Amino acid sequence: MKTAAVIPSRYGSSRFPGKPLAMIKGKPLIRRTIEQVKKCKEIDYIAVATDDKRIYDFVKSLKVNVFMTPKTCESGTDRIAFVASKFLKSCGIFINVQGDEPLIDPGLIDELAKSLKKDKTVKYITAAFPVKDNDSINNPNVVKVVFDKNMRALYFSRFAIPFNRDGLKTKYYKHMGVYGYKRKFLLDFSKDKNSILEKAESLEQLRALENGRKIKIVVSKKDSLGVDTPKDIAKVEKYLR
Repeated sequence: MKTAAVIPSRYGSSRFPGKPLAMIKGKPLIRRTIEQVKKCKEIDYIAVATDDKRIYDFVKSLKVNVFMTPKTCESGTDRIAFVASKFLKSCGIFINVQGDEPLIDPGLIDELAKSLKKDKTVKYITAAFPVKDNDSINNPNVVKVVFDKNMRALYFSRFAIPFNRDGLKTKYYKHMGVYGYKRKFLLDFSKDKNSILEKAESLEQLRALENGRKIKIVVSKKDSLGVDTPKDIAKVEKYLR
């Protein structure tokens, strides 16, 4: 069963237009993400899925596989499902690495791929990392997740969940920008209609939960700095220095 890592990359981000080609210490963001994925050991095929010719041409110049997807794709998952159905029919597992994760841990990507290969019950998997600082907990650009004792997601939110009413000792986990899917699940999931919760929070994974689908959570040992706004570029460059 071949495993493909597909990086969805959209030029027209509302918070940061042109983000994939924004420079980080001399390299475009999308290139840094690709370089992290290339370090993985469990990935057989790497590709970028985009709806923009500028991104397409740049990735092509790197001699990396790249596919044009319709502008009607409303999420990264929908973009990857299009690629899976049209071009990558021999791949049984897909890892969705968000294009704005230039510091994503290759070991985490490999861990998700291994879980999908070994556990038949896992169809959809993603990752979380514990956070303690109030800036992250209360930042709507940092998505939080709560999960049950079996490591299945209960909910994702831009709000600080759980709400700590009585000031008890509470753990918070941020959601990390990487997902994994079994092929059939991916194609079925992409056919589900956009859900109310998904639209409200602008989080595609809520479509799965609202339709009764299960999401396995892996707690990462390493954090990753994503790029949501132009200000995040400076944070990543500081880390790299």
